[in-house]
Amino acid sequence: MAATILLVEDESGIQELVKFNLTQAGHAVMCADSAEQAITLVREVLPDLVLLDWMLPGMSGIELARMFRADTRMKNVPIIMLTARGDERDKVLGLETGADDYITKPFSPKELTARIKAVLRRRAPQMTEDRVEIRGLSLDPVSHRVMGNSVPLELGPTEFRLLHFMMTHPERVYSRAQLLDHVWGDHVFVEERTVDVHIRRLRLALEVSGHESLIDTVRGAGYRLSAQV
Repeated sequence: MAATILLVEDESGIQELVKFNLTQAGHAVMCADSAEQAITLVREVLPDLVLLDWMLPGMSGIELARMFRADTRMKNVPIIMLTARGDERDKVLGLETGADDYITKPFSPKELTARIKAVLRRRAPQMTEDRVEIRGLSLDPVSHRVMGNSVPLELGPTEFRLLHFMMTHPERVYSRAQLLDHVWGDHVFVEERTVDVHIRRLRLALEVSGHESLIDTVRGAGYRLSAQV
């Protein structure tokens, strides 16, 4: 599935090449040529993944990665370091700083695309096109179909995104605010109680196949999708 990717790279030729290939792969790409510009961009739009050059003018990529990992909004956003440094110690430093992967220049567009897909599958599975199934309930993000015990279920677009996120993060409790950030987007200003409305609609749609009980209300905490029988 298409992801919003923040590319922080000060070499214009590499920036244009990477942006072109990622756009061709269906991703939306935001570009920054400095750490300061990247910080400004993430205040406006929360990316799904960051491609971060190690050597940047001013603040380095390592320093920016540390800043992102200390930020409440950015701490869970996957980071892939881009660098000409191939030394093992540098790779270890990048990973210890909080990067999820590390790719050494020069790299092929196919390799970069594959790395991005792998990181998203690990850190943000709701961004992939993988079909998910839990206790007879299946969701296919490619065909946008939901089946419950082989019965087609009709879901609205918001309920579909909500179910997809919860199915790819089973057994984890999410508050209303967290669901708003992950499903609606952190710059969409709606009331937290809006989540309750869509949870009710989702449960109603799942009643057709008897799967409404998968969505648990955790008193005082939020909601959870239960994968356990």
